[in-house]
Amino acid sequence: MAEEYWKRYRIRLKDAEAVRGIARAGQLVVQTLEMAAGHIRPGVSTEELNTLVHEFTLTHGAVPAPLDYHGFPKSVCVSVNNEVCHGIPGPRQLAEGDIVNIDVTSILDGWFADANRTFLVGKTDPEAERLVDVTRQCLALGISAVRPGATLGDVGHAIQTHAENAGFSVVRELVGHGVGHAFHEQPQVPHTGRPGQGIVLVPGMVFTIEPMINAGGWPTKRLDDGWTVVTADGSLSAQFEQTVLVTDKGVRSLTPFEL
Repeated sequence: MAEEYWKRYRIRLKDAEAVRGIARAGQLVVQTLEMAAGHIRPGVSTEELNTLVHEFTLTHGAVPAPLDYHGFPKSVCVSVNNEVCHGIPGPRQLAEGDIVNIDVTSILDGWFADANRTFLVGKTDPEAERLVDVTRQCLALGISAVRPGATLGDVGHAIQTHAENAGFSVVRELVGHGVGHAFHEQPQVPHTGRPGQGIVLVPGMVFTIEPMINAGGWPTKRLDDGWTVVTADGSLSAQFEQTVLVTDKGVRSLTPFEL
């Protein structure tokens, strides 16, 4: 099976050693997100969050994967309000009512793991809170669709159905991805889809599920910095992400946090 999936899809199925390594990296990613959560408040700058993540990662013997990745200048992605993903930390200060996504990828002993969470900054608008809640639920439903014999289309369908039933939209242009040996591997993991369509899931596959859910329409645009992706209509966007393993019987999160 491993040889077939490599030849057919360029997907590297993970053995027990790889899973242990990715899970250790994943534990650090979750700890990093928990640390950052304690600093989310009005007045903190996104640069301060970057420094905290950078120093925490190094202190724990790991390397922040985003730093210098294709020229990305910081150690973590911090995306605020209408920023969908890949926000570059800087002087911007969080304000009461913002929502902010922190996306952490760590390299520990050569293994990569990736996860993100969206946080509320102080007291937020009820609709913003609902967007964040629905996005969290979308990730949970996507993960629950993962099992041997299911397809990537099943995962995307579970996410898309829930988001659209709630009146939100799912970003199409950006997807989840394989991870473990490298930051980005095959397969690509769409967050929309049709049941039974796409690559069939088999034990040993490791990939991220990271739905980006918009309060308005799904189209996006990239800012002149070359990285930050925002909603085309200026609406709010939220995201949650975990790295998951297809097991013999179902699914295991390698970056587990409560959903």
